[in-house]
Amino acid sequence: MDPAVLRDDMVDSLEHEAKACVHSERLGIAMREVPREPFVDDESLAYADRTGERLGTRILSPSTAARLLEAVAPDPDDTVLVVGAGVGYTAAVLAEVVGERNVHAVDIARRLVYDARQNLEAAGYPGVLVDCRDGAEGLPEYHPYDKILVEAAAIEPPRRLADQLSDDGRMVIPLGGAGQTLSVVDSTGEIVERHGTVAFQPMLVDGEQADTVERNRTWREDREHAQRAAERRKGWEQEWIDWDGHL
Repeated sequence: MDPAVLRDDMVDSLEHEAKACVHSERLGIAMREVPREPFVDDESLAYADRTGERLGTRILSPSTAARLLEAVAPDPDDTVLVVGAGVGYTAAVLAEVVGERNVHAVDIARRLVYDARQNLEAAGYPGVLVDCRDGAEGLPEYHPYDKILVEAAAIEPPRRLADQLSDDGRMVIPLGGAGQTLSVVDSTGEIVERHGTVAFQPMLVDGEQADTVERNRTWREDREHAQRAAERRKGWEQEWIDWDGHL
């Protein structure tokens, strides 16, 4: 079947009251334009409303992507940063709305960065900038951003990201631990809107990788291991004891 017809059917179902994920005409038009085939491994499932996996990251279902994008509420010519680029689909939809040169994306996993670049080019959005960065640090070289979309969960809004918003900008981010809420945060770091519950993987920090079988230990874990090791030392191993002065 013609992919354009499949896209129309997909968006029709997301606009229907049974799902009601797409409300704005602008987003509906954008999702009808952006092909999903470059972003999924199995093209036969490109327009099914289900999640997938690629290179160790989750491919958002169309309904989940729509919820995020509706919360972002992009306007034409907005500057947008996507944190956790993943396969690049949400960045492509945003590029359709605001223009590809106005969309920047970062991901901490280098393999995903390369994959997202290739996917975006194949989908027709080669002008989207995708860089390998620690998501919590954002992309300060190009700030301020009108909108920031974070596709990973955090307990609190990352201060460095909020600082990269324009004065009236908005950041969309899943906040919480076991129970997460899709939240909108302003440039002061305050939560101004909530858009229901979600379930996302936690934001990775430098030293963790999403595309490996076993993630590397983070600096926090290394510090805890070092502290426990220090507490287990015998007296003669403690560096703070001046043994020479007691001979």
